[in-house]
Amino acid sequence: MSQPLSFARQPITSNEVKAFHDTSLSLLTWPRTMIEFEDVDVWRWIATNHRNNCLLWDEEDLARRTRSTDADITANKRAIDGYNQARNDATERVDEFLLLSLGLIDPATAGTDQPVSRVNASARLSSETAGSMIDRMSIMSLKIKAMTAQTVRVDVDQSHRASTQLKLQRLHEQRNDLGACLDELLADSRVGRAYFKVYRQFKMYNDPRFNPVLVAEAKAASSAAAQQ
Repeated sequence: MSQPLSFARQPITSNEVKAFHDTSLSLLTWPRTMIEFEDVDVWRWIATNHRNNCLLWDEEDLARRTRSTDADITANKRAIDGYNQARNDATERVDEFLLLSLGLIDPATAGTDQPVSRVNASARLSSETAGSMIDRMSIMSLKIKAMTAQTVRVDVDQSHRASTQLKLQRLHEQRNDLGACLDELLADSRVGRAYFKVYRQFKMYNDPRFNPVLVAEAKAASSAAAQQ
């Protein structure tokens, strides 16, 4: 886009999130080109999460190919792992920005593996974070776009279009319900009735320090180098 997007600063609303998800999906350059923002704040990370979900969606479609080479499948799997990791990292950043804006986290610990919450003793803990809700809304927007395309296909019969129209209505209902839950969580968090935490995903299979296969490969390479 020629001009950076400008969204309202904190607090965010589910309607703003839905509008951003749907607007970005309508852009011809999305998701290969990242949308620019006036400020690097929570919207930058909402966009990063959404972009990686979109790229992940495309790779998941490719993974279902029935005619492909071993090299194609290997590249496909590694791309899926990379986008999934980036998607989760962005979700955590969304939570960090929101918690900082709500005053519910110690700023000095926000980016660490052990972030410290600052909450009222009577506040309820939400098992799902605001960032994870936004992540799910991103995926819902992709489902809505894909199902909408099914409702206007001309190469299928009317029963197919009718059934997908019902599914589309259900998807919209699900996203709206999820958005209402997001708004409620943020509203309750602002007044001290609720809170959520930043949870690190610790995807060990992507970390060469923890993946046992990668650890073994590194040891083998080190041993071979020592013998040369």
